[in-house]
Amino acid sequence: MDRLDGSLRVRIASVNAWGGAMADALLGWLPGSGAHVVCLQEVTRTPGLSGWTRFEDGERSLPQRADLLADVDGALPGHQAVFVASDSGPVHDEAGTRHRQDFGVATLVSDDLPVIAVESAFVHGDFVDHTEWTVADRPRVALAIRTLDRDSGRPVCVVQVHGLREPAGKHDTPARRHQAERLADLTRRIRARDDLVVVCGDLNLLPDSETFDILAEAGLTDLVGKADTRTSHYRKPVRHASYLLVSDVAAVTRFEILDEPEVSDHRALVLDI
Repeated sequence: MDRLDGSLRVRIASVNAWGGAMADALLGWLPGSGAHVVCLQEVTRTPGLSGWTRFEDGERSLPQRADLLADVDGALPGHQAVFVASDSGPVHDEAGTRHRQDFGVATLVSDDLPVIAVESAFVHGDFVDHTEWTVADRPRVALAIRTLDRDSGRPVCVVQVHGLREPAGKHDTPARRHQAERLADLTRRIRARDDLVVVCGDLNLLPDSETFDILAEAGLTDLVGKADTRTSHYRKPVRHASYLLVSDVAAVTRFEILDEPEVSDHRALVLDI
């Protein structure tokens, strides 16, 4: 771990990896990012298959890496990976052969940091093995890890989630409120009293969502606000999606929403604590 101004620095990076659609840029950036904890959403895993696949859900047709989890794991050999699937479904390789692909979130933790707890929970729905991918109402899972700042002895909890996507937009709904309550419950379960907590990910919400009130009740403060978290590869006008919240703003030494490099249609969020 690095030191900044004489104090310990742990760097956390979060980005929606877009299924690896920009894998060359993503895999080129990650090793030099300096991140001790990497939180990735839209991670793919197809056992026994590498290279490219194509995902289709009736609304979109997108290129995806067959096994982005293995790609990232190979790019970060000094990290241990934890992956949780929210759902799975069919994809086709470049020859048109159909395969089953898992889809979910992955957290990679530097070997310098001990992982002392792991917990996951579905914040919307439950695991589905789709015959064909659906456009809306897909299940969503959150993943939490607990590690330790060895110098201070203070545990750090990092919780990430890929929030519910609705074609109608990012406005509040009962499902999103329930999602926020489940996310807050997961955060409360894994943390101890003096832990520093970070919650991050592609929440698929507007900045004024009631989700932030619910997470505030769990002691979390959003650092993103109304900032643009999309790159030039995203063409729609609403530019809000990814967020990062902390339990102790005073512990933050740096927070940045990266304009460059562009590694996805989402900007990467980088936090030093």
